[in-house]
Amino acid sequence: MIDPDGYRPNVGIVLMHPDGRVFWARRVRRDGWQFPQGGMNSDETPIEAMYRELREETGLLPEHVAVLGVTPGWLRYRLPRNAIRRNDKVVCIGQKQVWYLLQFTGQESDLRLDLTPKPEFDHWRWVDFWYPVKHVVTFKRGVYASALRHLAPFARQVAGPQAIPAAAADLFERSRRRPRRRVGGHARHPVRDQTD
Repeated sequence: MIDPDGYRPNVGIVLMHPDGRVFWARRVRRDGWQFPQGGMNSDETPIEAMYRELREETGLLPEHVAVLGVTPGWLRYRLPRNAIRRNDKVVCIGQKQVWYLLQFTGQESDLRLDLTPKPEFDHWRWVDFWYPVKHVVTFKRGVYASALRHLAPFARQVAGPQAIPAAAADLFERSRRRPRRRVGGHARHPVRDQTD
């Protein structure tokens, strides 16, 4: 299912341990790490898709989690040009996502990555709340930052401000800005650094 603008509706899941760390998983046969996420079926609501993806990708059931928060509306990211399949009947240029923050209430033994014939992940670990923003593949960083910034107040209610510091989001924003280069003794922005 792809919308008229070329975006595939999708749900993202931030699964949080009560101490504020989040579930971070490695894609099967790839070196990329990410949060659980997946496309919505045409007959699903976002929350139905979230629970289905949660089960498929982590093995968890609704009784293993508590919904703490959700992003308002859609957050979008575009795929890199080399990842867009232009030969498909309907071209998908990216994902539009609703993100859920879930508190993990189960046992570690409830986490199972091998419940489907084609698992999404082969390894997982708990990481600091803001860690994924700097470590996810580049084209998803903006969406991760937006989702986590929105969900952080809900996370703080459970884990406390020490576990979810506000400053980490600001640090990410500063790190995204392009560095200025010195040209001829003057600091100039790389976009403007052109010869006349």
